[in-house]
Amino acid sequence: MGNKELIESGSAVLGIEFGSTRIKAVLINEKYEPIAGGSYTWENTLDNGIWTYPLSQIHEGLQTCYADLKKDVAEKYGVKLTKFKAGGISAMMHGYLAFDSSENLLVPFRTWRNTITGQASKELSDLFNFPVPERWSISHLYQAILNKEPHINKISNVYTLAGYIHYMLTGKKVLGVGDASGMFPVKYNNGKADYNPDFKAKFEALPGVKALGLKLDSVFPKVLMAGQEAGTLTEAGAKFLDPTGDLQSGIPFCPPEGDAGTGMAATNSVAAKTGNISAGTSVFSMVVLEKDLKKAYPGIIDIVTTPDGLPVAMVHANNCTGEHNYWMDLFYEVATLMCGEANVPKIGKFFDDLIGKSLEADKDCGGLLAYNYLSGETITGFNSGRPLFARAENAKFNVANFMRVQMFASLGALRAGMNILYDEEKVPVESMTGAGGYFKTEAGLKYMAAAMKTSVSAMETAGEGGPWGMALLAAFAAAGKKNLPEFLNKEVFGNCKKTTSAPENELVESFNIYFDRYMKGLAIEKAAVENL
Repeated sequence: MGNKELIESGSAVLGIEFGSTRIKAVLINEKYEPIAGGSYTWENTLDNGIWTYPLSQIHEGLQTCYADLKKDVAEKYGVKLTKFKAGGISAMMHGYLAFDSSENLLVPFRTWRNTITGQASKELSDLFNFPVPERWSISHLYQAILNKEPHINKISNVYTLAGYIHYMLTGKKVLGVGDASGMFPVKYNNGKADYNPDFKAKFEALPGVKALGLKLDSVFPKVLMAGQEAGTLTEAGAKFLDPTGDLQSGIPFCPPEGDAGTGMAATNSVAAKTGNISAGTSVFSMVVLEKDLKKAYPGIIDIVTTPDGLPVAMVHANNCTGEHNYWMDLFYEVATLMCGEANVPKIGKFFDDLIGKSLEADKDCGGLLAYNYLSGETITGFNSGRPLFARAENAKFNVANFMRVQMFASLGALRAGMNILYDEEKVPVESMTGAGGYFKTEAGLKYMAAAMKTSVSAMETAGEGGPWGMALLAAFAAAGKKNLPEFLNKEVFGNCKKTTSAPENELVESFNIYFDRYMKGLAIEKAAVENL
């Protein structure tokens, strides 16, 4: 069946993801290939010190993105999109959308970006002996209680963004376990997962919470595993998604998920001892655990879950490629100034050639040192950052060494966090899959393998990102499958093209030499923060 016929018969599958800068929709066929897409660009705003998106823009963004998808379908295939086999919603994780019993928004949407919950985060982390980051929904809720905000007496429902949109479309107050694990700690047991009952009891016994009579099970969405029934598109939901009235109701939707879960699905990283790395402006790794960690590492390692409930250790560094991109822009400006733009390769090839030169660097990177801290790094203990480059007077200062140091600096904080998993927790990692700009070059893939001390692959399909991962989860639910890793391995990624780099001894040694210099040199970064 061709894609046109597939769409006409309502057999395509829809995935929509609300990212920080774009809302994207993708339609996939029976081979799990993207066949149409739509998008909407937006930016968060600072409202009275709160990073937010207005509720009206959330609605507008969803409808505009879907309309753009419909337009793409019409232009490519000459048909009207009126139905699909299944759908799913994902979004940036965490945050705080609080409503009263009449579904009135009580305070502006507080996104993951806000760092206004430090007291709540620390108190809950200490109470549970489990890392509860500032961006988690429970941190926002408890901070509002600690602050005695007027709205806390009216709270009826608290959602993540994905959970809210799913509720608007289906009327079901449910959430996929991966997204739920960014609201409140989740406990997995015998194929089922729910908010940790011991932690719930401790939270509800806190004086401020007890005084409100607040029960998490009534306020937070019900936790569902990947593949479970999560409701169908209501008539009101169909009209909400497609105000033209073309879209039919009754379409099944899978459990809504967070962007971490869709990233795992999109990189086939949901089985134990696998992991994925997203490396662009920021960088994070996610490793699927066989068992819980021995202790908590607040501010360094977050614990979330796969869409089917396995625990995942997440190491997130705020800074990755931003600083070395500034340097390459500078080099490009110099090259065009000296030689004329017509005589300089296009900027993409220019970047690739510069990074490729780094493979000729000395093992010790010539003694050079760089920090890419455009913002702070919690992992290494910095609330703010200063990008800097340093060298001794006898350092071997050339392009190859400079570029390798910039590439290594992008991974310094990440490796500091991963060392805890490797050295203290002895977590086995058999393979990792990468996505993002860092992996656009052969050198980037080689350096990541060296830094992570394991094989790293880059898949062609990984670039499709979150909405594609969400569509895969919707297809998994529609197919009635029971084993998500098996479904992804055999049916989706069985013939997937990928490039794999095993750690090369010389590059591993090179990174280790640099990383030792990086950790010892943090005093230089500290002095820059304090004096510059």
